[in-house]
Amino acid sequence: MSARKLRITLKRSLIGRPPDQRKTVQALGLRRINHTVERPDNPQVRGQVRKVQHMVHVEEIEAQDTAAPTTAGEGAGQ
Repeated sequence: MSARKLRITLKRSLIGRPPDQRKTVQALGLRRINHTVERPDNPQVRGQVRKVQHMVHVEEIEAQDTAAPTTAGEGAGQ
């Protein structure tokens, strides 16, 4: 099952920005310029992005289920 996600990239520096914008960027999981994270596309994340829209680049993507099946029992420990 695929769900919609947002790919968010920090494009502008946090220097000189108000504390609430710094905390919003931190809450999104962004740490440095050109750092990219993927977050679920929901109203909460959209609101955070809107607050710092002048500092980030956002792309809508289709999330792929990347969980590979585990094969721990097959040949493990040999």
